[in-house]
Amino acid sequence: MNKRKANQIIRGQNAVDGAGVHLRRVLGPVNIVDFDPFLMLDGFDSEDPKDYIKGFPWHPHRGIETITYLIKGKVEHGDSLGNKGTIHDLECQWMTAGSGIIHQEMPKESERMLGCQLWVNLPARDKMTIPAYGDITQEKVTLVEEENAVVRILAGTYKGKSGVFEGKYVKVKYLDIDLAPSSTWTYDETPNDQTLFIYLLDGNLAVDNNLSQFENKSCAVLFTSSDKDSDIYNSVEVRSGNQGARFVLLAAKPLKEPVAWGGPIVMNTNEELDQAFKELDNGTFIKHSV
Repeated sequence: MNKRKANQIIRGQNAVDGAGVHLRRVLGPVNIVDFDPFLMLDGFDSEDPKDYIKGFPWHPHRGIETITYLIKGKVEHGDSLGNKGTIHDLECQWMTAGSGIIHQEMPKESERMLGCQLWVNLPARDKMTIPAYGDITQEKVTLVEEENAVVRILAGTYKGKSGVFEGKYVKVKYLDIDLAPSSTWTYDETPNDQTLFIYLLDGNLAVDNNLSQFENKSCAVLFTSSDKDSDIYNSVEVRSGNQGARFVLLAAKPLKEPVAWGGPIVMNTNEELDQAFKELDNGTFIKHSV
């Protein structure tokens, strides 16, 4: 079986965002083309509440979906439409910002804050859709227990089973894999023309062709196919080190559309971007309300 090749390993860099949250910024504007439709990925991993307790106070979004997933931790959130709630261990919030939303995300003191937030670009035709939330609570997540791994399906399908959530605008596959120590895991369910990458949350993982060179946590690995037109899906094969590995697998079809990105707003043209910021200034940013 032909394998996808791990042709990019993005280790990112430490950053501070929000009101003083220390995080690992792994994907950003320089990765737009290769990781399309995925825009940004921030990783969180801290046992010190001072690293994250100030959170992300009220801020706007338009033109994207944000997906926040916690392995461990607690984050309270609220928005300008009156929605509010809490993300706990092994839970996910899938927010469609669409035409515009103003929200806040405030982490609470936890033994460990471990997780990530992913930004997914919305297609041009859906940039101004009605904002929405999808809350994926722990009891709703579909589990597939394998010999050396536990796979949680947040969105999409795996081995004939479906996750509770399905993206309405971009069909993202989102799997959480908890791989036992010194174990190999193989996956072959994504068409070759789709973007596929993993983000290593914890442990270490060999992703090279010989499965001999181990990467440490907090890196993203882009796997590409040798033949994007083939109907035979190329596989992804990884191997955990002696501490095991915890990683998420993300896959989706690229949009191949122009991107105009300004902070928390992502549109297709600079004119649309300018308009969004003008609306923020004059109080007309929110287009839909409850």
